[in-house]
Amino acid sequence: MLKVYGFSRVNKFARGNTRDLRVLWALEEMGLPYEIVGMDHPNHDLDTPAFRAKNPFGQLPVIDDDGVVVTESGAILLYLARKSGKLMPRDLAGESQVLRWSVAALSTIEVPVLTLWFVNVSGGKGTGPSKALQDWSELRLGQLDGWLAQREFVATEEFTVADILMTHVLGGGTDQSLLKPHANILAYKERCMGRPAWKRTFDAYCERVEAG
Repeated sequence: MLKVYGFSRVNKFARGNTRDLRVLWALEEMGLPYEIVGMDHPNHDLDTPAFRAKNPFGQLPVIDDDGVVVTESGAILLYLARKSGKLMPRDLAGESQVLRWSVAALSTIEVPVLTLWFVNVSGGKGTGPSKALQDWSELRLGQLDGWLAQREFVATEEFTVADILMTHVLGGGTDQSLLKPHANILAYKERCMGRPAWKRTFDAYCERVEAG
């Protein structure tokens, strides 16, 4: 059975925002069977030689699908979509749009907003770099908001793994005050996070994962 290496205990500030949630949400949407291998982050489970043999960066999530080891949340979701035939169109044109917007979520959007969060929590709030990152984040979010003006989902007319990645980026390390001016993004985020599969995933995560 497919194994998902995810958190069993994580630092309090990260609980509820970790990237293993992206994989668990996708699996719940796809209806694929899996088992969770719980990793205790404060206890340094991610630093063991056995785990570093799977991911040299010592990060979660990781999946092991009968010996096929995949790391990086975006790569995992694209692998699972190809494996299951779900949450990604079968035609090349449709698949290209899912690939396009998956990469956009993890680079064009996540890079500025997550870097802004990191700079601010590291004592850089109010500095020149923080202001530059805020401007960059607001620019990209404004552009995304325009894209979503006439769209229910980001890549195709149907919900795809690109929506899981984009929604979690918008909800995870993003300062929520950045989203307030963007009605289309807010509606999109609410639409995606209102899906029953996300609610089941998040509830199970909160019940299982302890704060360290």
